[in-house]
Amino acid sequence: MGPDVPLLNEYKQEFFWKRFPQSVLGGPQFKLGYCAPPYIYVNQIILFLTPWVFGGVGTLLYQLLLLEDYYAAVLSGGLMVIAASVVQIMNLCARRRTVTVERLQTQNILTDEEEFEFASCAGSETIKFIIPGKKFIVNTIFHTVLAGALCGLGTWYLLLNRLSSLYNNTGAAVMIFVFGWVTLCIGEYSLIINTATETATFQAQDTYEITPLTRPLYMFAFIAVDLAHRFNATIPDLQQANQALHIIFLFLPLLWALGILSPVDAVFLWGMEQTLVFGLGGSAMSTNIRLVVMFLVSVGVAIGTYFIPSSLGVVLFTTGMGFILSLDFSQVELMFRSCCRSPDAQADLRDMPRSLGWRLGWKEFFIYLTVLLAALAEAGLLHHFGTILETSASSPQAIISYILISLLVVSWILREIQGAYIFYGVFRNPFYPQQIRNLKVFKQKQSGLMKAGIVRRLLINLVSPFAMIGFLAMDISLQSLHTVTLCIGFTRAFRTLWQNTEHALLEMVVIAVVRLAALKSNLVWWNSLGTGIQLLLVGIIWDRLIQFFSKLKFALTILISSWTEKKQRRKSTATLITINAVLFPMLLAVIALSAVLSAPLLPLFTLPVFLVGFPRPVRSWPGTVGAAACMCPDSVYYQQMLWSLTEAFQTAFATGSLGVPSPGTHFLCRFQDRVMWVMVLERGFSYCSLNIKGLELQETSCHTAEARKVDELFEMAFEQEDGLEKSTVNHHFSNILTPCAALPVRLYSDARNVLTGIIDSHDNLKQMKDDFVKILFWVLLQHCSKKSQTLEGTLPEDMRGAKPAQVVAEQFVEVNVTTIKNFIRKTPSLNSETFDDWSDDDDLFGPEPTSKKTGLNNPAPKQTSATLPGSVEMQSPFCESFSVKSIDKARQALGFGLPAIDKGRELLERLSEAEAVPMVIFSSSHSKQLNVPQEWRSSALPGPRMQQLRKLFPEGWYKSVLSQLDIANTEERPSDILEGVLNDGALMDLYAHVVMTCYGVTLGAESTVLSPSYVYKVYCGDVPWTVGLDWLTGKPELFQLVLKAFRYTFKLMFDKASLGLVEDFSELANYLEEYERDWYIGRASDARWQQAVLQKKPYLFSLGHDPTMGTYKGRVLTLQEWLVHVGKLNSEGIRGQWANLSWELLYATNDDEERYSIQAHPVLLRNLTVQAADPPLGYPIYSSTPLHVPLF
Repeated sequence: MGPDVPLLNEYKQEFFWKRFPQSVLGGPQFKLGYCAPPYIYVNQIILFLTPWVFGGVGTLLYQLLLLEDYYAAVLSGGLMVIAASVVQIMNLCARRRTVTVERLQTQNILTDEEEFEFASCAGSETIKFIIPGKKFIVNTIFHTVLAGALCGLGTWYLLLNRLSSLYNNTGAAVMIFVFGWVTLCIGEYSLIINTATETATFQAQDTYEITPLTRPLYMFAFIAVDLAHRFNATIPDLQQANQALHIIFLFLPLLWALGILSPVDAVFLWGMEQTLVFGLGGSAMSTNIRLVVMFLVSVGVAIGTYFIPSSLGVVLFTTGMGFILSLDFSQVELMFRSCCRSPDAQADLRDMPRSLGWRLGWKEFFIYLTVLLAALAEAGLLHHFGTILETSASSPQAIISYILISLLVVSWILREIQGAYIFYGVFRNPFYPQQIRNLKVFKQKQSGLMKAGIVRRLLINLVSPFAMIGFLAMDISLQSLHTVTLCIGFTRAFRTLWQNTEHALLEMVVIAVVRLAALKSNLVWWNSLGTGIQLLLVGIIWDRLIQFFSKLKFALTILISSWTEKKQRRKSTATLITINAVLFPMLLAVIALSAVLSAPLLPLFTLPVFLVGFPRPVRSWPGTVGAAACMCPDSVYYQQMLWSLTEAFQTAFATGSLGVPSPGTHFLCRFQDRVMWVMVLERGFSYCSLNIKGLELQETSCHTAEARKVDELFEMAFEQEDGLEKSTVNHHFSNILTPCAALPVRLYSDARNVLTGIIDSHDNLKQMKDDFVKILFWVLLQHCSKKSQTLEGTLPEDMRGAKPAQVVAEQFVEVNVTTIKNFIRKTPSLNSETFDDWSDDDDLFGPEPTSKKTGLNNPAPKQTSATLPGSVEMQSPFCESFSVKSIDKARQALGFGLPAIDKGRELLERLSEAEAVPMVIFSSSHSKQLNVPQEWRSSALPGPRMQQLRKLFPEGWYKSVLSQLDIANTEERPSDILEGVLNDGALMDLYAHVVMTCYGVTLGAESTVLSPSYVYKVYCGDVPWTVGLDWLTGKPELFQLVLKAFRYTFKLMFDKASLGLVEDFSELANYLEEYERDWYIGRASDARWQQAVLQKKPYLFSLGHDPTMGTYKGRVLTLQEWLVHVGKLNSEGIRGQWANLSWELLYATNDDEERYSIQAHPVLLRNLTVQAADPPLGYPIYSSTPLHVPLF
């Protein structure tokens, strides 16, 4: 679609302009889209202004000196509680009337779905339209009380005398009074009457009615500052803040309309996260529960520090708790759930790598305990013996400062040389391997960088934390006990050096440089803050600066690419660029404000129109990580590679090739048609937590365009040919993706080949018939052999060695032919002439399997029942009575109760089945281990046809396969066993019968002509109808084995066309053993295909058909280590696009699949970013739960 596709279609535009005024005013619906009675608007205006009336009464009585200010506030609040209660009671009564008396109305299908019919000014429909009511009675009571409190405190907040004394200006006081009450009326209406949809929407559904609390919450925050100023009027800073907030209070409706102020749930999560990270030294958490728990524990530690009576105790307590809280307690939870036999926990432990750090064991516990004891010993000794009150260039703390500076420089250099680009992605790294197509060569070239990465790992994980502990332990600020700066500053400092070592090292180096530079001067204000608060300020300033420049780069990328990318150039582009250029200082202010608030920079519809999104946690989404994904059959490819990719990221993070794994960092991985989206959720000592998402493999046009650009970026970074001149500058620096490294990951490569010339070759198809007979016999023999061994293994030990009878015919039934012939002569419904050519020597009735009386099975009790007319009594020396079983089978086959049928035909059918298998007697006692199931022995083809097919049975192949078979027996020599089985003609006849019957049904029918379409149908299990097909499909186990053999045959044909002909039986057997051991050959849509992927079969093969091109394709998946390209995304660019996605879908409801903001953008990767969002807004096909990744 073109770039000028409407941002919102006509219906959505109309809907938006109905909703937006309602959001601005807090809920009144003045734009309905249809004609409504005037009293609808009048009623809403009256309800909107009611709080102002109550507040005005209290204000007037106060101004007339009839009431004190607090009594006036109580009066206004009481009136508001009464009015709110009346409103809620009216809604309850209206709803009950509607339920009790249902008014039948004729639906007009031509009217708008939002149109209502109003009967009167106070009718039920009118009340329900204006006052929708609450879902929960608790909320009804709570919101009513809260409305009264807000009205009372608002009256107190906006008293005219109070405003006049605050500003010393009557005109300003009047303006604030008027517009302040407009703000209060908006908040009251949204709380009690009707809650408008907020432009700042965090949750897709407001289940617990939290949205009505959003606006009152912010008004209470402003009022709280005013109350603090009332009781502490001597603090000048508090007065200035109160004056400023009174002015900002007037602009709250504008801030709500623009979506800058967060909803209640988002603002609490964001506030806890910011306090935990910058105030208490923690990290953003992977789940909301972990965030709340860690926040409360960290606050408790800070409070406990305040009451410790000695500086040594402070040092030891903060050092120990900082280390303990920086560990990953999710491992403890996983081990606990595993001990409780939780299936999910046991599955996680089973799939998890077993190397050091992946799971909490005695080795990890010993390492953590050793580090903790060493840290406590160092902190205590240095604080006790090394603290010097005067700072000098030769003091111990100054010496450690030089060590810290050296550690920062060395670790930064070792980290920079690990990636493909240096200096934040601007210049190419000359030390990084340039050719990475060969994995072995790549590893050899990277060995030097890996050694440098090991050195960096030691410096970051061990040397730097202990050096920073020494710097802090000797600081003189620790002498200021029982102060807020001490308990907050040093609690944070001693924790962040473990939680985020790289950032803590940078902060401490900045402090050290400032101190060393100011040795001869006195920075009074700076020094009065104390080291802990200094580190806190440096950390916040550094974080906000990084955010500012990342947001600025993102804004400039959108601004420039909107013109340079022709497909993104709209008619309004030139105008928007001009406005941004003229108002560039305002753009910088917007970016700075979003950076200060740590809020996303929201590009409206991803156009160069920038707003400040509401602050939210760095995860951007409210739901549980990994709880939802659009699962499909392709999801298994991501699930299979999960832990292998995680291990690769563990190595890359440890060496530094992917930079510092800070929470909120995003990475994009690319291999063939797979795109993996990786996000860092949490960071602590020697670990981080990741979420890995997999994007769809069935690429759309937009997905393909962006994926092609991603491939181009990676090729320029990693796969340039030797003959081409390599640029030292990254020409795609403005792109949201910066290539970082290539990581070896064990996953499936996907190769697809067109089979033209193979599947349509007459020679190949002819040879395929011969191969099918051989392979079918091999498959059936392997199956029967394994089944016999499995059955033998399940028997009691005292029966496993039982010897069979000397005459081995246990599983066959001798049919008494004389009895049958006599019965035929006595049956008038049969024509005896049909049997003129039959004799006892014709082997009419093949053996029927029965249960064995001796050896493996106990004899079953003899059953007796009345013989049915027309039934045949079959007798065998191995079964006392066969009549009952035969009758039961006849009942099932014929279905008694149906119209009468010819009994002679019944017998003929049964005799035909008996004729299909010749009566055999095993000559070897070990042949029973290779016996086929009873139900396979009946015949599905006429006798003459079977005689023709029997000649095609490959006896040489039969003997070759049997000679390689291992038949277990501890009492006889293997050679004697093998000779007996090979010379057992009955066994060969039995297999020849089953194999050739299946062959005749599938490929050997006289009417069958092999063609590509026929081969494809049989491969897919859709065997065209032939005589005997019902017999084969009625035996599911046999049918699956035949299908398996056919697929092996096709794969053999494919291999022979690719690798050459098979020379002898031994090579053919090797092929089949490899197929059985290392391959899954089937269809990609089968459930077993997905199981094979998860079981990590080395190879998979499938046959596909392209109906549009009329071609057949072979697909081969190969599991081995491949290089996966990894790039780092601009995290602020991702947050900004996700903020726009949230606003556009949750507020503007712009779910058009062809909307502008989802179209391909090769610079912003807009379509991939939308896909990677959490459902229901995004649609990744796989999303993992938080993954613990050790950084040892």
